[in-house]
Amino acid sequence: MRFPISLLLLPCAAAAVVAQPAPSARDRAVAQRVLTAVPLIDGHNDLPWAIRNAKGAPRDVDAYDLRRPTPGHTDLARLATGRVGGQFWSVYIPGNIKDSGFARVQLEQIDIARRVIAKYPERLRFVTTAAGVRSAFAAGRIGSLMGMEGGHAIENSLGALRAYYDAGVRYMTLTHNQTLDWADAATDSARRGGLTPFGREVVREMNRLGMLVDLSHVAPSVMSQALDATEAPVIFSHSSARAIADHPRNVPDSILARLPKNGGVVMVTFVPGFVSPSIIAWNRQRAAKAADLRKGADTAAARRELDAWIAANPTPKATLADVANHVDHIRKVAGVDHVGLGGDFDGIDTVVEGLEDVSTYPALIAELSRRGWSEADLRKLVGENILRVMASAERVSERLRRERKPSTATIEQLDRAPGRTTGSP
Repeated sequence: MRFPISLLLLPCAAAAVVAQPAPSARDRAVAQRVLTAVPLIDGHNDLPWAIRNAKGAPRDVDAYDLRRPTPGHTDLARLATGRVGGQFWSVYIPGNIKDSGFARVQLEQIDIARRVIAKYPERLRFVTTAAGVRSAFAAGRIGSLMGMEGGHAIENSLGALRAYYDAGVRYMTLTHNQTLDWADAATDSARRGGLTPFGREVVREMNRLGMLVDLSHVAPSVMSQALDATEAPVIFSHSSARAIADHPRNVPDSILARLPKNGGVVMVTFVPGFVSPSIIAWNRQRAAKAADLRKGADTAAARRELDAWIAANPTPKATLADVANHVDHIRKVAGVDHVGLGGDFDGIDTVVEGLEDVSTYPALIAELSRRGWSEADLRKLVGENILRVMASAERVSERLRRERKPSTATIEQLDRAPGRTTGSP
């Protein structure tokens, strides 16, 4: 982790920003041709969670009408403008649920996603395979898949993992923000040494099922060990490049360099705090300022002083150019076959300037065209790479299902830790 940048550097950094030329009419035309030829497949959209928490009518799929403008980032008109051709709808649940088991809430989120997809048959089509996405796109529909965000939902059970696959889930992020009994999270303390033996068995069973192993949110040790364990390509459904923005949610170059051998893909996210180096520096400065102020006895005065500092040093803005920088870097280190897009729309409170909602993907494609990306490479970015990964995982599954039966291993057998519960120290 880098030390906080001096507060005095912020004005200099802002002054150093050089305005870039806007994409030309030719670049915009390139973007439209690419998005007509190949389905743009986004790796992560939290619409089901937005519906669960909608003001006035929580969980009411009919009330959250996508045929009208919605309060969030996603509706049918904006999906059409954005030329979205495939979407992994995240069936996220928090990793710190207190009042009930994970399974009930996870099943409710799957139910919300399935009902949303079924409600708009003229625009959305439920699919579970690469061929299904292509077929939906050819028919003018958005191929709609589901991805689970966090292995806490399986409650240390491979049987539960299989049940979620049977319900239609086609990727699972191994952790969310909390370290599990069997895997360390990027934003929590590392207590497992990466993946435990049971964690590796989870990866093996996901390979057998044909469920994509999603390494967003996990610690770098888990990224590395999952790459060692997997027999199928992995994905990062919504992550960016750590060399560009030093945030633990991003992917180090050492991992990017391994993707060509594995075949996987990093789907660049649009989360401002993950893509903007200026925001990351600002957050560190704010945290350092707050820590200094906490040393004093007058809490109210410290709060006022921190508020004054924030007013004098407003949060920087993330830009479309920041996101394009991550896409460029991943192409440089991992190769053009290993990068995609995963916006995290409806899962973020603030947005990137120029990428405010699902209508804005063409602007990013046009910017990359301006930077010299060929149409062939842009087709890989928007959809061909993730379709290749999906098809490869399906072929691996076909082979492994012939070679081995469903795993009956338990965490107690493999990790020799009877009585532990998910998320325990």
